[in-house]
Amino acid sequence: MLIKFFKLVLILLFYQSPLYSKSKTLNDINSHRLSNYFSGIVAYENNDNSQALKFFRLSKHLIKQHNSYLENYIYTLVLEGKFQQAASEIKQNLTENNSNFFEAYLILAIDSLKRKNYKKSREHLQKSYEFINNDKLSLIIAETLKQYLYVFEENKISKIEKKFGNFSFINEVFQRCYLNDKNTKTYFNNLINSQNEDYSRYIFFYINYLIENNEYDEAKNITDNLDYLNSSLLISQGKKWIDDRKIHEFKEIFSCSKTTDIVSEFFFLVSNLYSSQENYKKSNFYLNISHYLNPKFKFNLSLLAENHYLNKDYTKTLKILESFSKKNEFYYWFKLKKEAQIISKKKNKDESLDFININFKKIKNPSIKIIFDIANFNKNAEKYKEAIKYYDQIVSKIDINSQFHAEILYRRGGSYERLADYVNSDKDLLKSLQINPNDAYVLNYLAYSWLEREYKIDLSLQMLEKAYTEKSNDPYIIDSIGWAYYLIEDYIKAENFLKRAVELMPEDPIVNDHYGDILWKLDRKIQARYFWENVLNLDETEDEIKKKIKVKLIEGLTNS
Repeated sequence: MLIKFFKLVLILLFYQSPLYSKSKTLNDINSHRLSNYFSGIVAYENNDNSQALKFFRLSKHLIKQHNSYLENYIYTLVLEGKFQQAASEIKQNLTENNSNFFEAYLILAIDSLKRKNYKKSREHLQKSYEFINNDKLSLIIAETLKQYLYVFEENKISKIEKKFGNFSFINEVFQRCYLNDKNTKTYFNNLINSQNEDYSRYIFFYINYLIENNEYDEAKNITDNLDYLNSSLLISQGKKWIDDRKIHEFKEIFSCSKTTDIVSEFFFLVSNLYSSQENYKKSNFYLNISHYLNPKFKFNLSLLAENHYLNKDYTKTLKILESFSKKNEFYYWFKLKKEAQIISKKKNKDESLDFININFKKIKNPSIKIIFDIANFNKNAEKYKEAIKYYDQIVSKIDINSQFHAEILYRRGGSYERLADYVNSDKDLLKSLQINPNDAYVLNYLAYSWLEREYKIDLSLQMLEKAYTEKSNDPYIIDSIGWAYYLIEDYIKAENFLKRAVELMPEDPIVNDHYGDILWKLDRKIQARYFWENVLNLDETEDEIKKKIKVKLIEGLTNS
């Protein structure tokens, strides 16, 4: 019966779905083979690539019988890190119609590029244009790769016919870096100081370029002006190498003079773009291409681990994390944090916190960035005394007028507030506002804390109105200002704000509770009880709130 079901579904797929072309010789395919292929498709769609590959291999005879088989098979091979096997399969079937898809010729072009056969790479790339099918990003990939091939063959920058904004500029920077062009520094500086986007990642490659050209002092001058707290993983690791005088580490993972290294970075950029669009399958596809071109740059695998984690594939996440060793402090810490997150998902938060705290204590002289992370871990786990201890360490080490000093004071002040130490909480939060008086989140936190204590209500409302001006779409700020109006008995204004807050955060217990209170005051008691009852059914509702809600449901607000 099951085999008949698989056969029926596959027939429907072959003949009706626009995603799959009609089988050439469907009558020659038996039910068992069809079921394996169907199982492969199901596994592929569920992001279980290892299982998909297993089933596709069991149905490999379909490679010349069903046009979509090769495309699915090739994609799965690349996703499993088997790029060379994917290229080999395409070469064996190049004369067949089943190889008529963009990625097939792109893979062949990359394979030839790695072999430094640029002429053959251009031929394959030119063929790929036939299958772009109005996909803009595929066009950008083909055009950019064509420009790189021109640079490698002609040793000069091509006149770009089609430009794709900053995407093209980033790649031109790397092309000039490859050619050791006299204007490379200027191009790097223009890129990393862009006002439109955050291109701080490319500071790492600029430092790498300077070191490769024996300009160590200039590279150190750049990293001396970088703050660990305000830097990405990659930049922090690069700064750490410079601080520890391990400049050889840069050359071991990347060089502008290597064609595969700079093209690898281009494909990482493509992968990152797909990841930002939550298209993790395509992101992983291009990230595996990037890794094939430059397997030395293991740090890029952090994106692959993140993608697998977001897809809830914790087994693969853990496997990728094995790439990061204690040798590179910041990526090792990234590994530990991600493992702690997985423990939290698979077991519980207590075990997760124990894991990260135990491993943190094993790190000798942890950087300020790592101390900041462990403080936040403890704060989020409601271990406020531990969090404060770590925030204290950071406060003693940073510039008292810096934006990060304000951030640490905000976090430490919030921890004090949760411990009901309002003297120290207010002190930290007010000091944070002295440094950054327009920080909407600090304004909101302090004002809401005062509202809950029924302290300085008028001043709290002024602070919340200022916060609302800065962040008018933030649901927490909208909730706070609505509650402030409730406390001064302006229920009409309060209802306008709280209604919007509920629309933005329908699953938040506090917002629903507040809205219910306001509706009661507006004599809309049936609706009020509806929202209070909703609070009891929400997953995030704490026991203390539930007790108060149960009283309200019986007595209303009169005696609650």
